[in-house]
Amino acid sequence: MQNESTKLGLNLKRIRTNKKISQGDIAKELGVSRGFISTIENGKTNPTLATIAKLAKAVKVSIDELVK
Repeated sequence: MQNESTKLGLNLKRIRTNKKISQGDIAKELGVSRGFISTIENGKTNPTLATIAKLAKAVKVSIDELVK
């Protein structure tokens, strides 16, 4: 079973690539490094709820869709 960080990362990457949004685009919108977005996508960090909300807004999906 995948942990929550891994699921979030996989969902973010899937949604982002389907919408042709780069990690850099999201990083710029959130004011973070591209490496931080990569770390999230690889399930190596547990972002805060505020960061998850910003990620969802950046890729134009609900928080629910991002974390399901």
